[in-house]
Amino acid sequence: MDDKEKFEMEFVIQASPTLIYQYISTPSGLSEWFADNVNSRGELFTFIWDGSEEQAKLLSKKSGERIKFRWLYDEEEGASCFFEIRIQVDEITKDVSLMITDFAEEDEVEESKMLWTNQISSLKQVLGSA
Repeated sequence: MDDKEKFEMEFVIQASPTLIYQYISTPSGLSEWFADNVNSRGELFTFIWDGSEEQAKLLSKKSGERIKFRWLYDEEEGASCFFEIRIQVDEITKDVSLMITDFAEEDEVEESKMLWTNQISSLKQVLGSA
């Protein structure tokens, strides 16, 4: 049942794509900015915030470019939604952006966007790009 709304966001980041990829694709990197702690066992990632845990399945990743997850509770409900973090480099200016694709309930889209803005702000601080 897909009743969630897809949204996309773009954040310009002053850091190398290689470095950014380490922070979006590894449990240790994600633990620095996305969650309090992240563990992985194969394709299953466990994200921990303030003692609560959420599990996500790694759907795909392309080295140096993107990573895509689906929360297990969405998968159990048969939802096709996911969240993806993609690194985009402008061919002309060489500006680096993080493209976020996510889904949220219609009345929670703004809250989800605010959460992503805060998370990416934390990532920028970790990268020294703030």
